[in-house]
Order: sequence, then C-alpha cells, then structure tokens
Amino acid sequence: MPSPETDTGTTAPGAGPATSNGAAHETVAFPAAGPGAGPEGPRDTALALAGVSHSYRGRAGTVDALGPIDLEIAAGEFVTIVGPSGCGKSTLLRLVAGFTAPSAGTITASGAAVSGPAPTRGFVFQQHRLFPWLSVAGNVGFGLRGLPRAARRERVAELLELTGLADVAKARPYELSGGMQQRAAIARALAPDPALLLMDEPFAALDAFTRERMQEEVRELWRRAGTTVVFITHSVDEAVYLGTRVLALSGRPGRVVSDRASAVPYGERPRTDPLFAGLREELTEVVKQAASLSVAQRRKGPVTS
Repeated sequence: MPSPETDTGTTAPGAGPATSNGAAHETVAFPAAGPGAGPEGPRDTALALAGVSHSYRGRAGTVDALGPIDLEIAAGEFVTIVGPSGCGKSTLLRLVAGFTAPSAGTITASGAAVSGPAPTRGFVFQQHRLFPWLSVAGNVGFGLRGLPRAARRERVAELLELTGLADVAKARPYELSGGMQQRAAIARALAPDPALLLMDEPFAALDAFTRERMQEEVRELWRRAGTTVVFITHSVDEAVYLGTRVLALSGRPGRVVSDRASAVPYGERPRTDPLFAGLREELTEVVKQAASLSVAQRRKGPVTS
C-alpha cells in the first residue's frame, strides 16, 4: 500500500488536473442518468483552489491548519473529502464558502473570486440550524425573501416536493425527526439554486439507519438537481458510497494525499460490490497512515513565531 504522500491512484489517459501533491485523478465517468450526462468533453470548472493555505494564532504560536492545496472540481461532480480529525476538512469547506479568508492562495467558484458568502454557494452544517420559530416552508424560503411572493411560494413548493417534505410544510423543526430536519436544511441550502453545494458532515449526528437512508436520499437529490457537491465526512464508507470522486487529506496541515475517481457504478452501488469494498479498504489504509502522521506532527507542537 503506498504511503499517503504518494497515493495517487491509477492515472488514466486524459486524467484530471493535478492536486497539491502532484497527484492526478482519473477522469470521472458519470452514469448515463447522472448530472452532466451526454457527449464526452471538457466540463466547466465549478471550483478552483490555487496555493490555498490557512493558519491561525494559537496560545503557543502559529498553527498551520491547512495546505497548500491546489485543486480543481468540475461542474456536476460529487466530491467527498475524508481525513483524520483535525486535518482541516471543515476549515477547507469554510474557506470555499467564504466564511473565512485563506491565509494564502486564491479560491474561485464558477470563475469568480471567493471573497465572502454568496447565494451561489449553499452550505449545509453538521447541525440543521433551522429557525425554530419558522415553519418548514418558512425555513426553506428564508433566503428567497427578495423574490416576488408567487415565485417564492413556487420555489419552496418545488423543493419541499423534491425533498419529500410537502406533507410537513407547516410543521415546526422540533416536530420533525433528525433526518427530516436535515432534509429541510438541504432544501434551504438549495433554495437559491446554487451552483455549488457544500456539506459539512451533515449526517454525523444521525443514527446508523437514518444516516444510510439520508445517503440514499442525497444521492438521488444530486442526480435530479445536478448541483456540484463537496461533502465532508469522517466516514470512509460514506465517502466511497456518495462520491464520484474521493479525496483524502493528510494530518495537519491538511494536504491532498489521495485523489480517486470512483470506479463503482453510481446507479446501483451496493456496499457488497467488490469495487466498493476494494476502494474503501484502500482509502481506510490511507486515512490510518495520515492519522499516524498527524499524531507525530502534533507531538512536535505548533510552529512559533
């Protein structure tokens, strides 16, 4: 098994752009029914990171949390990112969302520089963060208040139908199950029709059964909506199951150490499929090695300046 520093997967002719460690990912072969299906050809770039890194001042000095990272994500991809705790996965997502500015490097989304939050980038948090005083419909339509009332109602009704929440449109968030609350949060993030949907471990707080059901539902939502998705998770199983492309980050400072296009057919993806099991085992080993490196790095302590 290659070390995390060199794990690049098999590079096919016409492989995608290089990542920060020089790795190249195989060209993603989308299913005929999936987003972007059709004649083969170059896809528009939904997200590009160039030399992105992030550090912050800790009590003992400067902490290098992330990077440098160079990465391109094509429109229509479902990219999952996995790595050991503290490697900067959520930090990376917050940088892309515009919640935090990188210490170095540039981020562009759909060709525009990221300088702050924007409705073109939807965000789903680990907790649903729904407004308890609003109904489900009110939460979903919260970001659409600038639209004419008729258009807003139409868009909310469309999303409630898409996420299977039409029957609970008037309910309050506390009346919903955990899975339904997260569906409402996803519908709210999709309301402005973002080009990019960022999901930060949205199923981490759910029980195992609900989590697997939500994985099925978010896959179907992606197939129907066609939105580019970047999904953070601690679970290698979840990363492989959901992603058309799976990235693994090293320990802090987080860098891309593995970038794999999934060879598992996306239409039907049973966890018993040998391709699924093989990729899961390979990535599990990569993350284990990355976690070991992370522990060694943390023992050295932060860089002081």
